[in-house]
Amino acid sequence: MTRPGQERSIQGPGKSSEGVIDISNDNAKLIAVAGKGGTGKTTVAALLIRYLIEQRKKPILAVDADPNANLNEALGLEVPETISDVLEEMKDNKAIPGGMNKFDFLEYRLSGVLAEGKDVDLLVMGTPEGAGCYCYPNDMLSRYLERLSKNYPFIIMDNEAGMEHLSRRVARTVDALLVISDSSARGIRSAGRVAELVKALKLDVKEMHLVITKTNGDLRDLQEEIEKTGLSVVGAIPLDPQVVEFDLKGLPLYRLPGDSAAVRAVYEIARKVKLVA
Repeated sequence: MTRPGQERSIQGPGKSSEGVIDISNDNAKLIAVAGKGGTGKTTVAALLIRYLIEQRKKPILAVDADPNANLNEALGLEVPETISDVLEEMKDNKAIPGGMNKFDFLEYRLSGVLAEGKDVDLLVMGTPEGAGCYCYPNDMLSRYLERLSKNYPFIIMDNEAGMEHLSRRVARTVDALLVISDSSARGIRSAGRVAELVKALKLDVKEMHLVITKTNGDLRDLQEEIEKTGLSVVGAIPLDPQVVEFDLKGLPLYRLPGDSAAVRAVYEIARKVKLVA
């Protein structure tokens, strides 16, 4: 999909045929979700994207930074390649055509990684193939993402609990980080470790909140564990049989019915954090 102020060419996203970047929007908000697998963070990410689209804050750039990537399935998008596939290819200098520098080649290759939808585009980081796979090209990747992000009002980033890509400064300032936990003491403790990691790594996060999923409506038994995290609970998402049904059938969670308990809860969370001013 060609975005406003953006012409596709083999020179990469955001460049015209003359190589001039013509971008009108450079104030994209970055919203990140993080948590251990199985907590429902990808469901939250997909439904936040849906909320923003319904609020006409489109197009959205989605970034799946979890090695166990499945945001594409939640959105109903097919992914041609991952960023890690391209970075692995970059290890072989012979793969770079003569007369082209590494950054131009990386940008050209990454332009083919973007999975384009009607109102949302998706980048999948993928799984590093070896130690240090992301170390060398981090600066180039950061520059590419920064330029690409200027074509979108919002970026939604789905992260693993370790937040590798945020810790490597691949992404810039995070406007809001939603730490996702299921309704178990073990899950809440894991969320607390995510919050500690953010502070230890001195990540640039403007605000951070706790979201508890798969609840039965009563969080009193978890209150002591919640307080230990130092996080404010911005919302609880009940166990939703419609989410279970969609998962069983392999249907995109993005297309859950409007009366879904999960949809209503995520929309309320979006309003509480003032996702849209």
